[in-house]
Amino acid sequence: MRIVASLLLAGLLLLTGCSNGDWRTASREPAGIAPDPALNREAVVQIYAARAWGWRGWFAVHTWIATKGSDQPYYTVYEVIGWRANRGLPVLRIELDVPDRYWFGQKPRLLADYRDGEAVALIEQIETAAFNYPWPTEYRVFPGPNSNTFTGWVINQVPDLDARLPFSAIGSSYGR
Repeated sequence: MRIVASLLLAGLLLLTGCSNGDWRTASREPAGIAPDPALNREAVVQIYAARAWGWRGWFAVHTWIATKGSDQPYYTVYEVIGWRANRGLPVLRIELDVPDRYWFGQKPRLLADYRDGEAVALIEQIETAAFNYPWPTEYRVFPGPNSNTFTGWVINQVPDLDARLPFSAIGSSYGR
């Protein structure tokens, strides 16, 4: 009887944890957290986390870093995305992008926020750490390396980047 009840409960949890939507149509709109680069001239460094897609979101988050230099009209987003490997691309993605996009329907939350002089001092160090990331083409959901491994790596490499990843940032301590 216990086995049947456990299986029913597991099935119910899986069904309710899967999104009714499609990841291809899930929101990727800006969340309105990051300062508008057209209106804000100061340097910005921000670290974000958002629940993972579907049932994984019960347990895990996806993390990323966004930077904007002084007077720059754009942000650079640093993150690891696993499915890029299926397309023959490196999983490490460093591109000009919207810094605070919803992560496939999940609103990001701000984990760290540095501005102006503090941010200027961090940006070059973050870039150097990102380009020295040891697993730019490797991805494993568990135990890593994954998106949280990357963010954790950068935080460890940049001592003045005082940020704490949530417990649900699975893989953040991979390789340490």
